[in-house]
Amino acid sequence: MPRLTRELLLPVCRTLPLGVVGTAGGAGLLLAALTRITGETGERLSLQLLRAAVLAFALGLVFLLDDPARHTTATVPVPRPARIALRVALVVPATAAWWTAALLLVPPELRPPVADITLEAGAAFALAVAGAAVAVRCSEATRPGTRVAAGLLTSAVLAIFLWPGRWALFVPVEDDRWAAAHDRWAVVLGVAVLVGVLGAVEPLRRRAGGLRPAGGAGACRSRPLS
Repeated sequence: MPRLTRELLLPVCRTLPLGVVGTAGGAGLLLAALTRITGETGERLSLQLLRAAVLAFALGLVFLLDDPARHTTATVPVPRPARIALRVALVVPATAAWWTAALLLVPPELRPPVADITLEAGAAFALAVAGAAVAVRCSEATRPGTRVAAGLLTSAVLAIFLWPGRWALFVPVEDDRWAAAHDRWAVVLGVAVLVGVLGAVEPLRRRAGGLRPAGGAGACRSRPLS
């Protein structure tokens, strides 16, 4: 299995949507850089700009599992969880570097608590990848990223404007609910990771349908996993 994974490394690198992720990352860094010209608005606006930067990058990550060759690579001996894990592993260092750059662009005196805002970012990124994994598992689409991006953006808008105040996620630093909100962010992160892991698993019905009788002679015909 490790050898097959290594052999799959180059083809996976070639199919990564680096252009989309790079564009989203650039937009996010631009938003983070705007914190340097917030003037008297100070920490509150800087926090919102940094959250917008996180959302921008997350909207790029939803395209991580887009793969025009999906139905071809599905026939290789490396199972889907390993293929998805490989894609995620390849983008993790870039994501960490991007987040470090985004934080450094925010002036120290305006920077929100790093551990807490990093928790928010991690949860958003995990939700993006989990949504992509579920979309791949539940559909035959080779490029589900657009629909997942729309769903993530809609969820963010609903969480900001319609989410009950007592369970608020997006609160200012000076708000008394800040600590409780980040307890909820930790739950969101855990649920996103769990959903992502379950979404990466091959559907049982498709595994069972990999071989099926063809014709009256009872011959079997292989069918690639999707």
